[in-house]
Amino acid sequence: MNDNELALVLAGPILRRIERKQVTIWFATSQAVSISLKLYPEQQSAIELTQTQLADSLCSIVAGEKLYYHLLDIKLPRTLPLETWIGYDLKLYLAQQTQALSWQDWAPDLVYPPRKLPGFKVPQQINRLFHGSCRKPHFASADGLVMADRYLAEHPHAQWPSLLMMSGDQIYADDVATPMLVAIHQLIEQLAIAEESFTAAQIQNSQQLHQQQAHYMARQQLLPVEQQQGGVAKALFGGVKKPIFTSDSAQNHLISLAEVLAMYLLVWSPSVWKNIDLTPPEALKPEQLAHYQQQREVITRFAAGLTQVQRILAHLPSAMMFDDHDITDDWNLSAAWEQSAYSHAFSKRIIGNALCGYLLCQAWGNNPQQFSANMLNDLQAALQQPGSEAHLSLIDQLLSFADWHYQWKTQPPLIVLDTRTHRWRSERKLSAPSGLMDWQALTDLQQQLLGLDAVIMVSPAPIFGVKLIEAIQRLFTWLGKPLLVDAENWMAHPGSANALLNLFRHPNTPRHFVILSGDVHYSFAYRIELRGQNAGPDIWQITSSGIKNQFPSRLLDWLDRANRWLYSPSSPLNWFTKRRRMKIIPHRPEQAARGERLLNASGIGLVSLNADGSPSTVTQLVDKGRSIAFELEEQAAHWE
Repeated sequence: MNDNELALVLAGPILRRIERKQVTIWFATSQAVSISLKLYPEQQSAIELTQTQLADSLCSIVAGEKLYYHLLDIKLPRTLPLETWIGYDLKLYLAQQTQALSWQDWAPDLVYPPRKLPGFKVPQQINRLFHGSCRKPHFASADGLVMADRYLAEHPHAQWPSLLMMSGDQIYADDVATPMLVAIHQLIEQLAIAEESFTAAQIQNSQQLHQQQAHYMARQQLLPVEQQQGGVAKALFGGVKKPIFTSDSAQNHLISLAEVLAMYLLVWSPSVWKNIDLTPPEALKPEQLAHYQQQREVITRFAAGLTQVQRILAHLPSAMMFDDHDITDDWNLSAAWEQSAYSHAFSKRIIGNALCGYLLCQAWGNNPQQFSANMLNDLQAALQQPGSEAHLSLIDQLLSFADWHYQWKTQPPLIVLDTRTHRWRSERKLSAPSGLMDWQALTDLQQQLLGLDAVIMVSPAPIFGVKLIEAIQRLFTWLGKPLLVDAENWMAHPGSANALLNLFRHPNTPRHFVILSGDVHYSFAYRIELRGQNAGPDIWQITSSGIKNQFPSRLLDWLDRANRWLYSPSSPLNWFTKRRRMKIIPHRPEQAARGERLLNASGIGLVSLNADGSPSTVTQLVDKGRSIAFELEEQAAHWE
């Protein structure tokens, strides 16, 4: 291969849903390919699937002259064994060529020595899993996915987690480092993605945006605004302009569909960085240059770890769900936000482009049957002509799509909630925070839970969070400023809060709930007991955030201490919360200072489960090979 040529495999293979008779693998290439696959279960004969046999199982979507996305979703001819190493050999065939290219040709570091092939296992029961959220490439910390890779390298496959759950903010579309945006624009040119036209915008097309007027560190000038027409502003000034996008880091907000697609490749794959030059753009001002150089150092270290990221994603089934930063900050926070964002053609396009990227790169592999052939055909038509009527029609379709949530038939079942598009809008005020799920979605969830003994439930935002932080969010909401503090939590909306808490009290609810969350940029483990119910469910709130992000340390330390003082077991403030009928038992991270309950360290969560589905250990893998466990035997409880 010429040094300046694109690699054949641009990203992947990424294992997605794995069952005894079904295997789903996602990958992206720079050329059209067909494939063959051999599976090698230990101590059993191989399962060989030829190009012809897999023709109907491979769905390919063309996103550029040199960008092809593929989802291999195979119904296997025989059942795979449980708890057994299953090696796989994925071979690629270029058009008009009979010679196969194996993984050694395009990812020579894909395996864990001494294995000769990448592989996976189908679990009989989930006894441990990785989980985390919030992976911001330019945050100055180690990458939690690299830490997870190191764990697999150091442990036999019998001790590997059953899956990797990524519960939101797999990309930061609204908070992009300038070196990353430079890399995105170079990669778009290499991939030859079609030009996108814009309406109701200061730019006419993506060609201007990517090359002529990139607006590095100045994109807030391009982002749409709404005209405020009420109250004092109208009387004094005839109305004021207010940004629709609320992120305070929107200087490099992704706009075009091509930018979103390139971002996903750059956060998952080492090969696409091969021909990237991070020389600072000439357009940067002198005061911006030092910041660029600092970010470039962090981004360079991030890219250096992607070989390990590629390896773990090729071995553990990965489940994914969006949160706000996958699309934009404060996505659907309130009915007023929705009204502003979706009534403006340009803001609707920016949101829709991010949602198209989520469908193609994340949602598609979660449960392929949820996405009809018609929808995928519409996606292909949109990618062929970005900005066309087909593209706009697809965005409308995705914005009204009702099935982003999903369930994997594991033991216990993995139920992943969509807390972004089924919002319970405030009945009293448009600007008040919406509930994270509406009545119908919560009713459907209750039906899913009936008859289950245990469940792993994924809520991107914690269901049981830090009370002081929620109180601060409630105060800012009362002051009419919910967007300033991301005032979205399960308790922010009375209807959704009460419906959710009643769900836990249902007589046929599962005996054991493990709730996995992220979003908040710190980690904690709570056990929850229902007051007045001797036989109530065993509920655990386990939060791991971020994979590569953290909360401001001094502020979190203060909030942690103040929360303990204000909401101690004897505090009357507990009776003013919606969870006063529940007992919250926070568990201390080992070696933490006395009383500390919140862990502020980038990394990846590792949860081990007992046979009944309850957690046996909760650990955060952090930098330099360290692990910090939460002391689950602790019994310092307080009422909320």
